[in-house]
Amino acid sequence: MLSEENQQALLAWYDDHQRELPWRQTNDPWAILLSEILLQQTQVSRGLVFWERMVEVFPTVASMAASPVDAVLKAWEGAGYYSRARRLHALSQQVMLAKEKGGFDGRLPSTYDELLSLPGIGPYTAAAVASIAFGQAVACVDGNIRRVMARQTAQPEPTPKQVQTWADGSLHAQRPGDWNQALMELGATVCTPRRWSCKTCPVQASCAGEVSPAKYPTPKKPRIELLRLWAVVEYALDGHPVLHQRPMSGMFAGLWGPVYHTEAEKVDQTLLKCGVIAHQLSHRRIEVEVYCKQPSEFAIGTNRTEVALSSLDEKVLHLAAQHGP
Repeated sequence: MLSEENQQALLAWYDDHQRELPWRQTNDPWAILLSEILLQQTQVSRGLVFWERMVEVFPTVASMAASPVDAVLKAWEGAGYYSRARRLHALSQQVMLAKEKGGFDGRLPSTYDELLSLPGIGPYTAAAVASIAFGQAVACVDGNIRRVMARQTAQPEPTPKQVQTWADGSLHAQRPGDWNQALMELGATVCTPRRWSCKTCPVQASCAGEVSPAKYPTPKKPRIELLRLWAVVEYALDGHPVLHQRPMSGMFAGLWGPVYHTEAEKVDQTLLKCGVIAHQLSHRRIEVEVYCKQPSEFAIGTNRTEVALSSLDEKVLHLAAQHGP
């Protein structure tokens, strides 16, 4: 656990060195919740752009709940991991329900347990929003905090329970929101995975792993799965591509795009081949062989600016456009 002296040193460092991020300049729980959900698996620089867009389009939980899920997906376009957007929309609708119907009368709940009951909210997000937006004394655990803990205690593979116990014991109860952000800031800017800066660390004196920080925690090599797809981009007579909305489950659920096949045999090989697109997700590499089909039996296609598309679909359509209308 971090001592009281370490707590004061880390908070003083955070007060002086924290990055100026807009969600740190507001007390609006909804804006803070949006930031926490957007920053999951998204770099801060990219998350900032999408956060500003989402706050502008959906300034309140009520405004999102009153919108169709397609509008939320469109506003989320480009941020990736679209299941977050779908769950966020479901969350907003549950919050707006009356309490007797399982909702919260239009107000975002303030406690960890209540937040955890909402769609798409896990232990980390519930703790972050409860502490930052509502001052609840709840400790967060994310990848940055796990790394700080592993180095402070020189544990190569700490279990989730060990990390949570350390975080709970180190929590500054009077400033829980600032404390959680300070620990995460330390891991994001000083105690980073490959470029640590121990000399500027405010809790260097208590760090058992300072001599060899690269050992803590043990790096894990992600297992990358290869997925091969065959896409057929069909152009309607009006020049727009014929796009289809995908089901609300599975890959790119709820988004629009051309038809994809998982077997080459299902593609008419007489169609014009446009090329191959490579697309990298966190644990999956996707290779798409793109074909064009025209003329079409469809008179009217889909204006791609009016529907939500994944970045992969954007790549596929861009390549097809070089060979089609």
